[in-house]
Amino acid sequence: VQLQASGGGLVQPGGSLELTCVASGNIFTINRMAWYRQAPGKQRELVALNTRAGITDYAESVKGRFTFSRDNTLNTVYLQMNSLKPEDTAVYYCKALIYSDKWYEYWGQGTQVTVSS
Repeated sequence: VQLQASGGGLVQPGGSLELTCVASGNIFTINRMAWYRQAPGKQRELVALNTRAGITDYAESVKGRFTFSRDNTLNTVYLQMNSLKPEDTAVYYCKALIYSDKWYEYWGQGTQVTVSS
């Protein structure tokens, strides 16, 4: 099982980016999926967490600006990021609780988001 994150890049303050994370491999089912981020010198923090039931929780710092969406048929999640701020600069990681031959939490490799003028 692998998680592949993509979509990061350099964007000006106020701009938008959409991140994508695709799960592949021997997957029976996926439960919760989430996006985390880690800025230089800081701990990794939760950005958005989505359950298979469709409930999404967001970090206070991104509420109203970021939108999590999920396509279970494609084993893919997205993070639409609008009104980006310099403090959103970080490496963004996806994480998923996946049942292959057992339940296990997998991490993607991370994608860099830089918000700067």
